[in-house]
Amino acid sequence: MKPWIGISLGDPTGIGPEVTLKSLAAIPDDGTRFLIVGDHGVLDRVQSGCSLNLHLSPFRSYDTSERISVFNPSLNPLPPDLDLGDPMAAEAALASLRDVGERCHRGELNGMVTAPLHKEGIINLGHTSFVGQTEYLSDLAGCNETAMMLLGEDDRNRWLRVVLATTHLPIKAVANCLTREKVELAIACASKACLDLGLNRARIAVCGLNPHAGEGGKMGTEEITTIQPAVESMRQRGFDVWGPMAADALFHYVYRGDYDVVVAMYHDQGLAPLKMVAFERGINWTLGLSFVRTSPDHGTAHDIAGRGIANPLSMMAAIDLAKKLIIKNSSKKSLS
Repeated sequence: MKPWIGISLGDPTGIGPEVTLKSLAAIPDDGTRFLIVGDHGVLDRVQSGCSLNLHLSPFRSYDTSERISVFNPSLNPLPPDLDLGDPMAAEAALASLRDVGERCHRGELNGMVTAPLHKEGIINLGHTSFVGQTEYLSDLAGCNETAMMLLGEDDRNRWLRVVLATTHLPIKAVANCLTREKVELAIACASKACLDLGLNRARIAVCGLNPHAGEGGKMGTEEITTIQPAVESMRQRGFDVWGPMAADALFHYVYRGDYDVVVAMYHDQGLAPLKMVAFERGINWTLGLSFVRTSPDHGTAHDIAGRGIANPLSMMAAIDLAKKLIIKNSSKKSLS
């Protein structure tokens, strides 16, 4: 059976609707069915503006033979003149994310791809605990041991894969929030991801937190007290893991192929190198969830929204990875 993939439309005033439809128009029909959750009027206007001709059928049941169905979780359509960052856009984005996440959690969909939303807008609605889609979906699914992986390839097919020990935190909070358990979880998730991706090995490199990996404790002690014990513990458990190493040099060695995955200690330490080499084709993959979730690695890009110039390659890569992971998971279940 071909998979059902849900797509949460994200911020309707951002580029999410555009890259979603451009991706579905460019991806060959292999029998995969898609449920876009979001406003149908927004999609119609994007189709018109981008000269696309996709058939978007109102969702009625999972028995449909239609390739692309659309469901609006809101009873009221969005106005066509919605301003960038309007609170109604944030409400629509959160409703879309919640609906697709719940469908995946109930097992109705095989996986999901999330278009970007505007975090500040959702927080301004009063959801002050919202820090990101990864954390939101982890809470929704009741999965306490998840990690964020960003991965992508450059124009020479060289891959960079990064798993984060901490995610959306202020820099000043990273050291206090970094624990041995979080580093160990990131290592374990990184190793399993290599297996799920079908790699021949799972050699993992771990960054230090401080410059020069702490200079033996003279420039910070987290490497000694937290990261090194985690690495040694995981190595004793059979993981092919090395570190902590100075992050400024480590990414060079990973990029040339010495390691398969980097475990970075905080958001920008890992994502800045990844986006440097694979910005247009980067993928965000939530590891450890009970269902497949991927997304493009870019944001809402309000500065170019509505102009028809958004590049869909990252969304296309996210959809492609979701399909591959779903098929691989299905094969595992059929053999068990």
